[in-house]
Amino acid sequence: MTPLPMLNLLGQLPFQTGAVTRMINAENPTGEKGGGAKWVPNPEDPMLPHSGPAMHLGKGWKVRPFISVKAGETALLADIEGPGCINQFWITTSADEWRTLVLRMYWDGEAAPSVEVPLGDFFAMGFDTQPHTVTSLPVVVAPHRGCSCYWQMPFRKRAKITLSNDGKNDVRIVAYKVLYKLHEVPADAAYFHAQWRRSLTQREHPEHTILDGVKGRGLYVGTYLAWTALSRGWWGEGEVKFYLDGDGEFPTICDNGTEDYFGGAWGFFRDPKKEPVEEPYNTPFIGMPLAHTSGNDGPRYFGLYRWHVLDSIGFERDLRVTVQTLGWWPGHIYQPLTDDVASTAIWYQSEPHGAFPVLPGVNERWQR
Repeated sequence: MTPLPMLNLLGQLPFQTGAVTRMINAENPTGEKGGGAKWVPNPEDPMLPHSGPAMHLGKGWKVRPFISVKAGETALLADIEGPGCINQFWITTSADEWRTLVLRMYWDGEAAPSVEVPLGDFFAMGFDTQPHTVTSLPVVVAPHRGCSCYWQMPFRKRAKITLSNDGKNDVRIVAYKVLYKLHEVPADAAYFHAQWRRSLTQREHPEHTILDGVKGRGLYVGTYLAWTALSRGWWGEGEVKFYLDGDGEFPTICDNGTEDYFGGAWGFFRDPKKEPVEEPYNTPFIGMPLAHTSGNDGPRYFGLYRWHVLDSIGFERDLRVTVQTLGWWPGHIYQPLTDDVASTAIWYQSEPHGAFPVLPGVNERWQR
């Protein structure tokens, strides 16, 4: 057995030599050995609409680097026979509105997806009108909207990834790649899950539910919030709460406040006394890559991530996660806020998983 000090990110590399490694993309849709770059240029072929630039070079020269996804269609990005583990997923598209595109992932033949999230939100980039970079360990968005995910996704029998275009416009370019290794998966390995929710909080109960209905044994590993502050002034005073294993009215884990949960302090300001303007920041595990504000008046847009990589939250039976939306009234009194919050929760658990809430239609996803 490998000594525990070696079981870290870099320490695993010497023990992976010879692993069967494959990649699925538009050039090799099945990931088969020796199956890449076999297309012959033919712009008249519906499967090869982007092959024109390669006509003078011929077969094997970037003939099918992308796919297109028509309005109302669902594209099958990957269908892999296991056992194995997806190690990297990268994607970009020419679409302007990524909330119209829905990413779904299915493990071992399940009917309901374990991942169901609008494409941008999965990569901590929820606001279509505010594209930005993300520099973190498991998720990276490089200029311009080149999205990489390094969450490890094991499967035993089969892994399937789809992308649905719920919008009214065809998406001319979808470029993607799924890199994976084929190997045995330990019996106690859990499955990757991600779920999206959105709510307009109410003054009577200023709280957004990040995750609920999770049953089974698992590990919570990530939160992304796309937060529209609709009022002037400070918006991040509310607490993030984790209700674990039968918790009722009160949670077992209650974080100090929104800015504390995402690693800030005294707000997210450059200088709370001299320059109270939120400052974007990126780190490996916590960040606010988007802070779109032209002053202290709303609405303002904030994107925040917290990856629980070294501080994951385990649960044995069930899990619920919430965040309050609180600001300040004069006189140092908490002000309940009506804010527009969309969340992506990321966790691992044993299957089967509980039913997800019905994903809202395109109009109900729009946040700007």
